[in-house]
Amino acid sequence: MANLVLLQEGQAIPYPVGDGETVVGRHPACTIQLKSNTVSRRHAQFTKRDGQFYIEDLGSGNGTIVNGTQLQKEQPRPINHEDRIKFGQMLLRFECEEARPAVQAAPAPVAPQIPAGGDDFGAGDNFGATVNFSDADDDEAEIMGTLVGGGFGGLEVQPEVKLKAVIDITRSLCGETDLDKMLPAILDTLFRVFPHADRGCVLLKNPDKGGEMVPRAFKHRRGGEDSTVRLSRTIVKKVIGDKTGILSADAANDDQFDASESISNLAIRSMMCVPLLDKDTEPIGLINIDTMNPITQFTSEDLDLLMTIAGQAALTYENARLMKTFLEKQKQDGEMNIANGVQKALLPDKLPEVDGWKFFASYDAAQAVGGDYYDAFEVGDDKIVLSFGDISGKGVPGAIIMSRMSSCVQSILEFTHDPLESVAAINKHMCANAAEGRFVTYNFVLLDLKTNEMTLVNAGHMPPFILKPDGTVDEFPDETIGLPIGVMEDYPYEIEQRIINAGETVVLFTDGVDEAMDPEGELYTLERMRQLIAKSPRDPEELGKILLADVRRHANGRAQNDDITIMTFGREG
Repeated sequence: MANLVLLQEGQAIPYPVGDGETVVGRHPACTIQLKSNTVSRRHAQFTKRDGQFYIEDLGSGNGTIVNGTQLQKEQPRPINHEDRIKFGQMLLRFECEEARPAVQAAPAPVAPQIPAGGDDFGAGDNFGATVNFSDADDDEAEIMGTLVGGGFGGLEVQPEVKLKAVIDITRSLCGETDLDKMLPAILDTLFRVFPHADRGCVLLKNPDKGGEMVPRAFKHRRGGEDSTVRLSRTIVKKVIGDKTGILSADAANDDQFDASESISNLAIRSMMCVPLLDKDTEPIGLINIDTMNPITQFTSEDLDLLMTIAGQAALTYENARLMKTFLEKQKQDGEMNIANGVQKALLPDKLPEVDGWKFFASYDAAQAVGGDYYDAFEVGDDKIVLSFGDISGKGVPGAIIMSRMSSCVQSILEFTHDPLESVAAINKHMCANAAEGRFVTYNFVLLDLKTNEMTLVNAGHMPPFILKPDGTVDEFPDETIGLPIGVMEDYPYEIEQRIINAGETVVLFTDGVDEAMDPEGELYTLERMRQLIAKSPRDPEELGKILLADVRRHANGRAQNDDITIMTFGREG
């Protein structure tokens, strides 16, 4: 029985795949219907022929991806047990015991000497490997030969054999991005290249444990025998430290032999241990294989061949790890693009349109999402509220608090339009369960359209600039600036009032404007901003666009280091 398992929101939803043709798509007539606009009406098809399942893309719009590789349209390819499939944005897993690949991790128990634990460089488990390290006092491994190379050995030695081995392991790992499957596949290839090998394991460095070696894959040829892999600490240190491949014969460290036995009765163990080197020739782990057969001992030529195979295996593993990182980055970028759209939806889609007044706003986040915030409300027939703030921090943390601030302001203004009452309520709400070190510098502006009076409550933000008809720039006094929102509950904020005369324009801005830096690290500064405003047209939209363009000109291509938000408004002259 085969199943196609949908992996969605932490759940696994199975859909049966029959022995005939199983069509997957968005259309209700499909055998398996996936309700997603990223899935085509008839997206893909499963068929079973001669006991093997095949998958075929039916010319879908977003393509079909199996284990990270996109399928060619209308070209069936075999599908195996636990293969990962992606239709558009829908992630699924194919399950069929009949199609289970031969490559599996060994189920032996974990040795207490080797700590397990999740990490970001391979499988979540350690494949049940049983590996014992010899202690320093009884570490008597006899090193029979060493080989230092850049990961591929000397290609002039046995070139035909090495080329065949490299092609073999490349084919085995081709297109594989699942690191859980890749490492056992490496061992399976080694057992084909070295038919006299009895046991093997792959160990990788765990960066979370100071580079400690952790077993990630394990294999032994015959069941019923001692499957424990015994490694000499001396050899492991030399392999990793010197980036050296080592050939060793070692009977003393094998617990199954008694020291009093005749040497003729000993099954001398021969082993090879080589490093896995990354693109910078730094060791990321090692491969160890051994044999208990005294007749077919490993030779220096075998060691040279293993170094070559390990070089290709390490390269393929590094590429797969980079591909996994790239795919995760793509997923994160997609999620951040969605978050960017959600955040923009929190901003007003249009500003107030009233006779005699003009309004303009510009919002540019330094990252996909930002921590700046603005809003505008018409309250009643003759008043407008402007809400403008800057959350401490940027990126995702700032965006989360920005969304909370936005909903808080909208909710409170449903009940009161009084500036002091509104800001006090906003501050109380944001102080409750506030994230440590997170606050909001904030300007609350109430415009009375009948009297042309502007009432300002400033909670730790830069005071607005006011461009007058004669070209001078006026500012509110600093004495009325209170503490930022979310710092202290029940803080006594003050109000400042001023008539906005005909032809005057008010400029609100966040510190991403005056603190914008050029390639040499020079700030834009408030003084340059004052001088620019004084020379600018009094039309709010023109002034806002000129200011933003001048900030960009000052940055001269340097990446934006903070969110930049500008709001301008004023009376027509």
